[in-house]
Amino acid sequence: MMARWFVEHPRSVGETYLEHLRSAYGFAGVLALAALACAVHGLAPALFQRTGSGLVKRLHDRMLVSRTRLRPVSEPQAPAQHEAQAQLWADYAI
Repeated sequence: MMARWFVEHPRSVGETYLEHLRSAYGFAGVLALAALACAVHGLAPALFQRTGSGLVKRLHDRMLVSRTRLRPVSEPQAPAQHEAQAQLWADYAI
């Protein structure tokens, strides 16, 4: 049970427990900043007009790069799929 909780998932994404912890906390920190920017933007719409969406886009790209790095060499990459995913966020601004 302990291995499943602490080792299985990090191993499945090519990380140790501590590497995964650091990565997850990094994502959480950036998301907290994005949430704060969105909250301030809600109160004062002239402020942080693209900050929240920009941070989320950067996290999304970081996640895609990480997945690409872990993809087996024999598995073909799909640039069109990546572009389609990026388009979902292209016009989104907070």
